[in-house]
Amino acid sequence: MYNTLLTEAQNGTLIITVNRPDKLNALNKDVIEELGKVLEEVYNNEDIKAAIITGAGEKAFVAGADISEFISLDAAAGEDVARKGQLKVFDKIENSPKPIIAAVNGFALGGGCELAMSCHFRIASENAKFGQPEVNLGLIPGYGGTQRLTQLVGKGKAMELMMTGDMVGADEARALGLVNHVFPLTDLMGKTKEIAAKIQLKAPIAVSKIIKCVNDAAKGEKGGFVNEIKAFGECFTTQDMVEGTTAFMEKRKPIFKGK
Repeated sequence: MYNTLLTEAQNGTLIITVNRPDKLNALNKDVIEELGKVLEEVYNNEDIKAAIITGAGEKAFVAGADISEFISLDAAAGEDVARKGQLKVFDKIENSPKPIIAAVNGFALGGGCELAMSCHFRIASENAKFGQPEVNLGLIPGYGGTQRLTQLVGKGKAMELMMTGDMVGADEARALGLVNHVFPLTDLMGKTKEIAAKIQLKAPIAVSKIIKCVNDAAKGEKGGFVNEIKAFGECFTTQDMVEGTTAFMEKRKPIFKGK
């Protein structure tokens, strides 16, 4: 179905693997195009409740963009590459109404770090390394890196990492708040699937509203509190709220249907 991706549905979770291990899974036009298509499936397929994005092999999640595609670009073409990537993939991941988790298995550099940061949160293997080394090429991050890295680790550290091009390992990434958990590589996918499965037991409409409201907060949305109040009220119109509160009173586990 895809040339640069592998997809596998497991118990409501779609596992999306960037599959260019010989190129350390570097992003190129084809990967961006196909990620855009698979995200349409995540959005529209009711059988998909969550997604995990990872990279093929043990060395890299995504080790950056395919620089060979940049050589001949002028300013307008460079803007177009960044705009299309953000609209088709990175913003679409961030704003997905279903949870999308990054399982970072190795290098997540440049566009790979940006891909991981666009996910709702990140789980890393012990050999993971993160960085935005675009400055070494006379460039800056173009897929949201200046914005999301600052949101996640704060202004000072984001400035340092992007201006030096330095990488951080998994443990430092966890300490900075860039990743939530660090596991041995052999446990990474299993643990990430466990977290995805746990979220699937919760009320899907509420999960979607959490994603929207937390994104508002991360972006400094001035209307964030008002939006939360409205979203809270909207939950009261759902069957899931009735089921959840009834199950709580009856001391049983709720069975949510996303209605």
